[in-house]
Amino acid sequence: MPDAVVIGAGPNGLVAANHLADHGWSVAVFEAQPEPGGAVRSGELIEPGYTNDLFSSFYPLAVASPHIAGLDLGIHGLEWRRSPLVVAHPSSDGSCPAVSQDLDRTAASLDETSPGDGDRWRALYGQWQRVEKPLLGALMAPFPPVRAGLRLATSMPPFDLLRFARFGMLPARRMGAESFEGEASRRLLAGNALHAALAPEAAAGGIFGWIMLCLGQSFGWPVPEGGAASLTTAMVKRLASRGVSVTCDMRVDKVIVRNGRAVAVRLADGTEVEATRAVVADVVAPQLYLDLVGPDHLPHQMLEDLKHFELDDATFKVDWNLDGPVPWTAEPARQAGTVHVGDSVDELTMTTAQIATGQIPDKPFLLMGQQSMTDPTRQPSGKETAWAYTHVPQVTKGDAAGELTGSWDKAEAETFADRIEARVEALAPGFRSRIRGRHIFTPPGLQEADENLRQGAINGGSAALYQQLVFRPTPGFGRSETPVPGLFLGSFSAHPGGGVHGACGANAARAAIVADRRRQLVSRLRPARRS
Repeated sequence: MPDAVVIGAGPNGLVAANHLADHGWSVAVFEAQPEPGGAVRSGELIEPGYTNDLFSSFYPLAVASPHIAGLDLGIHGLEWRRSPLVVAHPSSDGSCPAVSQDLDRTAASLDETSPGDGDRWRALYGQWQRVEKPLLGALMAPFPPVRAGLRLATSMPPFDLLRFARFGMLPARRMGAESFEGEASRRLLAGNALHAALAPEAAAGGIFGWIMLCLGQSFGWPVPEGGAASLTTAMVKRLASRGVSVTCDMRVDKVIVRNGRAVAVRLADGTEVEATRAVVADVVAPQLYLDLVGPDHLPHQMLEDLKHFELDDATFKVDWNLDGPVPWTAEPARQAGTVHVGDSVDELTMTTAQIATGQIPDKPFLLMGQQSMTDPTRQPSGKETAWAYTHVPQVTKGDAAGELTGSWDKAEAETFADRIEARVEALAPGFRSRIRGRHIFTPPGLQEADENLRQGAINGGSAALYQQLVFRPTPGFGRSETPVPGLFLGSFSAHPGGGVHGACGANAARAAIVADRRRQLVSRLRPARRS
């Protein structure tokens, strides 16, 4: 019997398994899908010879995170690829601010529409350079991050620390207004905040956008050569080198609790697999607690709090195979691996307001990826693989364009995909004529392909401030430890939340190791006390 059972072979589950194996634990990993990876997978969605990323695609947090970077996955075949420009945000007014790993080039891009914004970005990035290591350490450590927090607190004078704390609370709209003079620069910041599905007016949304921009400036937004699955493959190979196998197509139906402790899991075929030390669950919080554990083993207050657990907005995604690169009018967009589509900060506000009121947006904000200039191994020479996703309401009350009901049947999916393509066509005339074929993921389709993407939510729960830190997933359980001894939450429903950084899995693994040491110490002390 293994020391630990890991439920789910998504990135957090694989990171947790690797960390446990590094500490000499025997580990069994079970995955419900036919292949490992969770939301880090790729395949030929549309036609042979074209590799499409099924879900996530670019990974700045993976290269910045000590939990993944520390695995040294290059030994196991992982190669990172980077585009000439990191991210661009074109608009119908002709402006197109862009981030490059070359600071001078980023500054020059911002200066094109608003002279002086380049120096303003240098100042913002200089602030990042001063706090990067302690800030990333604090974000990716268990909450509260005592050591990293102390390093962050001592990295600047007290009054500067207060200013930075205020900076971290700013909505993206306010941060943009205080940091830049130009609308294009402000749009670039707000677009990056929407990676976390945070409206331009959401508290603390600005720091999400700032971190994403700074990660791009520092590390780029790299993609694995050959597709997202290459990252998963490298983690699985690393596990294999330590004697750990991943069993796919094997659903875990129940966490077995005996005498108040998680001691085993029951598989879909009825087999019980004991875990002598810990069970780590890379499972979205409501499913873990309500379905796999069950209310009988949980405190009443936690059950009440779970009723208020908020999923992030649903997601709709389109993948394309193209006969050539996207013909953006704005040249920087032709060089960026990631492109944001949204005309202005005001339009982004309108879009997120529509979603908040249950309306499918008539002008959806798009987060797009294009791989030809980044990784030519994904498609034949001269061709392109591209994708776009956008957010839609969890519960649809209407459609701002008056066409859809939110049923997401085939006809509605095609209609909304056409709306997305029209957004791209407006900025890249001729785009539609290059489409060879497309694949659509609706919110229900995303959940079917990966149960952790519950109702199409890709971040394991809202990133709003009231569901972060000590409040994630419920107040008082902002760490990997759960109310059930021996069970640890290692999914992105735990702090620090969504993104392929592995911190949720690593924190759960470390919590399991510490708890096991404590249990062994108590066990050794008990006989001495009796004597």
